[in-house]
Amino acid sequence: MKIDKTVSYILIACILVAFVAVAYIIINPSPGEKFTEFYILGMDGKAGNYPTNLTVGESGNLTIGIVNHEGTTTSYQMVVKLNNEVLKIENLQLKNQEKKEIPFTFQVNQSGNGQKLEFLLFKLPNDQKPYRYLDLLVNVT
Repeated sequence: MKIDKTVSYILIACILVAFVAVAYIIINPSPGEKFTEFYILGMDGKAGNYPTNLTVGESGNLTIGIVNHEGTTTSYQMVVKLNNEVLKIENLQLKNQEKKEIPFTFQVNQSGNGQKLEFLLFKLPNDQKPYRYLDLLVNVT
């Protein structure tokens, strides 16, 4: 009888501790993952159908997308390079959950396969190491 009472008290204490733990988790949820989406879209506005086969002097059109999921307003610098030559630099500031899609047109003036079009996104104030990086290889005849 005495053992039954002790087991009952222990069981009630465990249930109360579990209830308090669940209530704490519900009241204080852990923050979600913080990140920035960085993507390129092809000519039809989808992730694909990129202008990867061009002729010398022909223009390629893309859309560069950035979405802030950092939990706060964030400043970025976007740099686009072709074969290590800077084509575009843009500084922007996005509020949390804000999305920016930037139309981008480029032209390659020399022939060659595997020319690298690089998209670098820096999360300021760090402008030394890219926060996000994308690239596209372009063949030009």
